[in-house]
Amino acid sequence: MKIGILGIRGIPANYGGFETFAEELATRLAGRGHDVTVYARSNNLREPRTTYRGVRIVVLPTIPTKHLDTAAHTFLSVLNALGRGFDAILMCNAANAVFCLAPRLAGTPVVLNVDGIERLRKKWGRAARMVYEVSERLSTRIPSAVVADARVIEDYYRSRYDADPVMIAYGADCERDEGVDALRQLGLEPREYLLYVSRLEPENNAHVVVEAYGAVETDRPLVIVGDAPYAAAYIERLKTLADPRVLFPGAIYGRDCRQLRSHAYAWIQATEVGGTHPALLEAMGAGNCVLAKDRPEHREVLGDAGLYFDDVADLTSLMSRVLHDGELADGLRGRARERAASLYSWETVTDQYEALFERIAADGNRRGRRPSVH
Repeated sequence: MKIGILGIRGIPANYGGFETFAEELATRLAGRGHDVTVYARSNNLREPRTTYRGVRIVVLPTIPTKHLDTAAHTFLSVLNALGRGFDAILMCNAANAVFCLAPRLAGTPVVLNVDGIERLRKKWGRAARMVYEVSERLSTRIPSAVVADARVIEDYYRSRYDADPVMIAYGADCERDEGVDALRQLGLEPREYLLYVSRLEPENNAHVVVEAYGAVETDRPLVIVGDAPYAAAYIERLKTLADPRVLFPGAIYGRDCRQLRSHAYAWIQATEVGGTHPALLEAMGAGNCVLAKDRPEHREVLGDAGLYFDDVADLTSLMSRVLHDGELADGLRGRARERAASLYSWETVTDQYEALFERIAADGNRRGRRPSVH
């Protein structure tokens, strides 16, 4: 099949969950013999490239502002994709629902991965939230199929919009990296630091983690890995809140991030908006002792393989508890890795997307490649 992936910043991943998802899925599909194209933003690639691990890369310009970046690039990507004869398109982000219309009317089936409930993110103002709410509704009407990566998101779309999403979970990389080069660069030792990895935006609650850690008596540092465009004021606030034990190395990807995950004493998952969080699955796959904010999507993924907190005081208590109980931490590490390996596999995820693409492409062909918009 000839498959296009649109609506992300590009691959290899150097930003967030959608980019990691696209890299893992696209390269596996290419490895199975499919002709896969990923659309990338010109302001996101660290080095120019036209291919990556068998995947074709099309780089297009964008308008690099908070409100126009995604829309501008996706619009140009759709225009380019219309002439490439794709058998199926995977569109990422519910905000891009309106851009599914042109390829559908041109006869190309479109799968839309809606991710989480974007309108709940604190970084958006009232107007942006209204746009996202409209996009949610369009997500249930324009694409050929809608994918939710968590049961809580599937249930949300069913109950609010009477939709019928396809549930395909996010995948987990369960390989540890025993190297320590990344640790040495930061002056860290294996099992001697706590780790938080996320985009540094308010709803991801890095400030809660920093505040909770400040009340913990320990010599083990807290490492806050991440960055975010358009969030300079929030990041500066974090650094002001933090005591000298907290490290801010910025965004880290690839092998360096895998090494940090593999050797952390504990992983803090403080996000409160979204579906299945890639960082949580990766932490589980690396065998981490996970402390997670008590959210339905986190309980769905983590189950009994971690501990849950509601607020700053809860998290302070949990940090102190696992730091003083190595046996408890070891038990949670083993359960987390076993759960990730048994329930979340990138090969299984690829199987499911491949079958979905084949189904909607076959349906489009039966309808003369001009499916009606429902």
